[in-house]
Amino acid sequence: MRRTTVLAVFAAALMLTSGTVGAAAGVAPASSTAVESSPTDLTGTAAPDPAAQSQVSGVVEGSPDLSVVTARPEVTPGRTNEVTLQVVNDGDVNLGTPQTRDIVTTARNVRLTADADDSPLTVETGTLALGAVTETAPREVPIAVTVPNGTDPGNYELEVELEYSYTHRQSGGVTIDRSETVTAEVDVEVTEDARFRIVDVTTDAQIGDQGTLEATVRNVGATAAYDATVALESSSAGLGLGQGTSDAARIDSIAPGESVTLPYDAAFTSTAPARQYALTGNVAFETPDGIPHVDEGLSAGVAPLGEQTFAVSDVESTLRVGADGELTGTVTNDGPAPADNVVVQYAGDSPNVIPIERSTAVGPLESGESTSFALPISIGGEAETGLQSIDLAVQYRNDDGEARRYDELAVGADVAPERDRFGVAVENRSIEAGGTRTVEVAVTNNLDEPARDVEARLFADDPLDTGATDTGYVQSLGPGETTTLRFELTTTGSATAGSTYPVSLDFRYDDADGDSQLSDTYRVPIEVTASEGGGLPVPVIVVALLVLGTGALVVYRRRQ
Repeated sequence: MRRTTVLAVFAAALMLTSGTVGAAAGVAPASSTAVESSPTDLTGTAAPDPAAQSQVSGVVEGSPDLSVVTARPEVTPGRTNEVTLQVVNDGDVNLGTPQTRDIVTTARNVRLTADADDSPLTVETGTLALGAVTETAPREVPIAVTVPNGTDPGNYELEVELEYSYTHRQSGGVTIDRSETVTAEVDVEVTEDARFRIVDVTTDAQIGDQGTLEATVRNVGATAAYDATVALESSSAGLGLGQGTSDAARIDSIAPGESVTLPYDAAFTSTAPARQYALTGNVAFETPDGIPHVDEGLSAGVAPLGEQTFAVSDVESTLRVGADGELTGTVTNDGPAPADNVVVQYAGDSPNVIPIERSTAVGPLESGESTSFALPISIGGEAETGLQSIDLAVQYRNDDGEARRYDELAVGADVAPERDRFGVAVENRSIEAGGTRTVEVAVTNNLDEPARDVEARLFADDPLDTGATDTGYVQSLGPGETTTLRFELTTTGSATAGSTYPVSLDFRYDDADGDSQLSDTYRVPIEVTASEGGGLPVPVIVVALLVLGTGALVVYRRRQ
């Protein structure tokens, strides 16, 4: 009897140790361990089935099982490659139901650390925190792997360490958690395929203009590439390629070590700053086996030529209010490129500045070269005198023969006050009352051009009269040249000694273009002086002579 009691106590203790009693009673033990084998009843009867036991008691037990794979293991020498790792969970469940499986198979707080071990490769990415990884949701993890130039093709191992925690067993209100560290090895392949590098980029395109961008691409791989398409893309709004931000060029084949230079249309906006502009690219090609492949991650930079500019210096002018003149100066091509068919233009819109010729050609100009120019300009009669700002522009053609225009030029030009086109001077301005004399008029050409077929005409009002000679003529009168014209002037009987009377002159002439012009009217004062001979005035004497002559004629006829 006593022996039976002892056995019963021993069996009860054994059941408590294995957790069976707690499960049967529906109460979780204070602590639990992994179940390694099915318990056996000491009376010789078989123990309950674990699955049936879990369904009755709510016990779940198991663990995650993490592994690492990669779908694209290829890496390229001479760059930092992105390798995408996949963390896969194939968990194990010892006790539990399908509904409770995730409790013990989910890996929590997963941390991934990759290392290239003793290979020439370098993993640039540090430890990554992935969170939870379940059986139904693998995690993709990109890591950066640098492969030095000259690395031999072949397979190399990456060592990946995973640290995580999980629930090993849960029974009622009691949970047993564990931490785990596992190590996996992943193979990456340094390929023998063609790979590319942009070794040089140049452009003749200037800021605010378009041109050609030339990219030199070299095959630094071990095999040839066929049917290759080299695509470039600009990541800046200041640089356009093709009809937008990207352009592509094709080449039949590129052998290992071969370099090819490909042209692309490029354009820089007028507001683009002078700096390097980033380009990215890729090469899509076929291997010698006809397998399509893409080498991505190409990058380069390109700087535009500066904006084409011109300068104007040594400006002089003969501009004058109400007259034709000339604006002269020196135009300089400040570069950076040569310019063909350079033309200096008047670009203003002032109503008082009238270009006689709107532009003047100066020919081709190399970068830094200068030449003189002259623009004929007329200034209106309402213009202000003094220093005036005049807008100019330079039109030219670039290396591609395309017309371009630079219009950021303004020069200061002196505009002189209005002056008479002809200077008129009469040295002896007096005439005796009742007398006749020849008046000598000095005429000076104040124009900046010769005047031809100059015809002068003298006008006088009573008591002055122009007599028989009231016109003068000179075939040509150069700028600043003076000639003397002679006119006959008489006074009538109504002239009063000591008075001043005006005479007027004007000039009709042909200008340098052969156009007929009529000058303003010039007024010259004439003083009437008393007759120096005394006696009767000349008119009285004339009348007396007429009377005497008439009387003598009458007497003579009577005698006949």
